[in-house]
Amino acid sequence: MAQQHLEPTDPLARPVTEEALAGYLRAQATEFLRALRQHRETGAGGGAPARARSGVGDSGSPESVRAARALRRSARRISGSLHTYRPLLEADWSEGMRPELAWLSGTLALEHACSARLERLLAALHRLSGSGALPAQPGLPGGAPPAPERGNLTVGAAKAGALLDRQLTLARTRAHSTALQALGSSRFHAVADKVALLASEVPLTPAAAGTDLRALAAAAEERLTDAVAALPLVTAGSPYNAEALVHGLSPDPAPHPQDAPWHQVRLLLRLHRYAREVLEGQDAPVDVRLLAAGQALNRHRDASEAAAAAAQAARTPRIAPATAYALGVLHADQRHEVEAARFAFQQSWQKQTVAAP
Repeated sequence: MAQQHLEPTDPLARPVTEEALAGYLRAQATEFLRALRQHRETGAGGGAPARARSGVGDSGSPESVRAARALRRSARRISGSLHTYRPLLEADWSEGMRPELAWLSGTLALEHACSARLERLLAALHRLSGSGALPAQPGLPGGAPPAPERGNLTVGAAKAGALLDRQLTLARTRAHSTALQALGSSRFHAVADKVALLASEVPLTPAAAGTDLRALAAAAEERLTDAVAALPLVTAGSPYNAEALVHGLSPDPAPHPQDAPWHQVRLLLRLHRYAREVLEGQDAPVDVRLLAAGQALNRHRDASEAAAAAAQAARTPRIAPATAYALGVLHADQRHEVEAARFAFQQSWQKQTVAAP
């Protein structure tokens, strides 16, 4: 049973003042500027103009990819902290800054998301068709006669994989171009200028002086707890969710209605984590239970978006029946992955609940 009172050695036993927030925001702004400099220096050709050197995502060098991820990481943390602790920050500045950081983070994430989605779907096709690589023709490795279901899947797996490759590679190329344009735009330079100012001066309100940050962080945690309480965790405990599968196979291309609350919980969990980082500092130990919950929700998001991509590919006009069959099986597989991720989240969250005071 967890203790009801904070120990004297607990760093949060004492009030956490606005200086912690200012220090955190300055540190994240400095990290943003460092990542931006590395990104420009590690692009395609050291002597090229900045816009030409702004290789982003998976199409750039490994160093450029890491720098782009660091940019997204710091942008998300600054934006999340502005949201949680907005009563302590100048309203006009904060409300103008948050959507711009969200735009930048989302734009830079698109290319990597397309690459990861394609990799996930092709790996699932390989697994489902029983081969180490997408087969060029029907049959299992070694010439073994396939079962009817596996044989039908194997027939269409190669064409399904090729279709997904074309569609997601095109999406990735467009995302890469969009990110290049974004990093060369006046909009991005305005964001970078504001972050540069933030690295030296945090626009706190006069009322922020002496304010205890713990109350605002607790409010962020409460929003997360309420959102989790509204989730259908009983359904998440079931190994098969027929309603989710049927909806995903329908011709309606709209996002899956069951997924939205889970995506919202993922966002609120991230805000909760960032709020704790402000309170506890960068050297605070990792909460393995929150980490496990976040990983489960990331898997949920990835599987949900992969299932949607498979369903979208299956709606391509004039594809062969075997290809459509393979994509349907792939979609069902990813929806099962969604359910597995929900169950994993349920298990990790229940452990948190038991461990809470």
